[in-house]
Amino acid sequence: MDGTVLVADDDRTIRTVLTQALTRAGCRVHATSSLTTLMRWVEEGKGDLVISDVVMPDGNGLEALPKIGKERPGLPVIVISAQNTIMTAIQAAEAEAFDYLPKPFDLPDLMKRAARALEQKRRAAPTRAPAAEEGDDLPLVGRTAAMQSLYRLVARVMNTDLPVLIIGESGTGKSLIARAIHDFSDRRTMPFVVAQATDLEGMDGPSSLLARARGGSLIFDEVGDFDEETQARIVRMLDALPDNAPRIMATSQVDLARRLESGKFRQDLFYRLGGVTLTVPSLRERVEDIPLLAQHFLSRAEREGFPPRHFSDAAAELIRAYSWPGNVRQLENAVRRLLVTGSGEEITRAEVEAVLGAMPAMEPLRGGGEGDKLSASVAKHLRRYFDLHGGALPPPGLYDRILKEMELPLIEIALDATGGNQAKCADLLGINRNTLRKKITDLDIRVTRRRKLM
Repeated sequence: MDGTVLVADDDRTIRTVLTQALTRAGCRVHATSSLTTLMRWVEEGKGDLVISDVVMPDGNGLEALPKIGKERPGLPVIVISAQNTIMTAIQAAEAEAFDYLPKPFDLPDLMKRAARALEQKRRAAPTRAPAAEEGDDLPLVGRTAAMQSLYRLVARVMNTDLPVLIIGESGTGKSLIARAIHDFSDRRTMPFVVAQATDLEGMDGPSSLLARARGGSLIFDEVGDFDEETQARIVRMLDALPDNAPRIMATSQVDLARRLESGKFRQDLFYRLGGVTLTVPSLRERVEDIPLLAQHFLSRAEREGFPPRHFSDAAAELIRAYSWPGNVRQLENAVRRLLVTGSGEEITRAEVEAVLGAMPAMEPLRGGGEGDKLSASVAKHLRRYFDLHGGALPPPGLYDRILKEMELPLIEIALDATGGNQAKCADLLGINRNTLRKKITDLDIRVTRRRKLM
């Protein structure tokens, strides 16, 4: 490691430890307890990296970040703070910090991040987006209002004991939200356990889960797919939680309130899990984050050893316009395919079209005329259906009947398009494979496996 590091922290022990560790690693170090002194060094052109605390006797390290960025563009700043909440991490990202570590931090981890910051500064390229770099070690990437609203809610509930229900489409990052709540909370040193339905089987299933989770976090993944017996086991377990109980969280890509109304989800479990409900927006609801995410995945792959590539304007436009039914996971997979299948530095529109299959769904879902929208066609059929009853109301249960009518052809056509491959079909629809299997059974759909010729 080579370079000059400016360390600002009002804790003398931390200044000493960092000075010794960085010096042994080959760096030159200037350490201070004053934010004013740090800013003077920055203005004088000193330093290749800044490591700064947030709360200083003469100012706030986060508030100084924009000034540092204006005075010395490209100078990386690692923020360390005893205010270890996700809000601090979010504020650090918004202020374009290179990285953020909560105190107490792991010294080898900090050294590794410092080395990466110094290396990035040495080979910084103007085409690389700083936002993508700063987001690499944060749990989530996104700056739209929808994501910032989610961040703020996460910060408010993180260190409470309330159960958290995280809902959102497949691939939106529900598990990342759960992990962020754990990693930035006061339970972060305890286990993070993701529970499947099979983990609750047997007499010792629930007790084994609690023993694994201890006082950490216990997450029920895609709880909407759990059968009635598994739901009952969770209720009994939650009713008998010990004093050192873990934080309870659950994720679901299905609307549990709708399942509750149809009798497919237990009411008592619904209210036990829904202390706080967090909704993760789909990519269609945060289109402005798509370029940021795509660049994030490109930059991360480059650090993993892939050759550097960037999107042409036409390719970037197509990436932004595509509807991304599989959300962030689908976008990440698409970017990695582009890196594997292409060779030139520039990713062309033709390459993107090939990876996405040149499907009609690649066209933007917005901007068309009324007659071009599926919702408009459905509305016409529904009006005709109501009119056929001559002023009287249709029989009760209309909601589920209409959804079933929509689901049946959608799944049948998707299965036909994927040659009966249920894994590909689930990915195409953006739903869990177990959910697809259940719908196939409930809707009595016949699946014929065949090889596709295209």
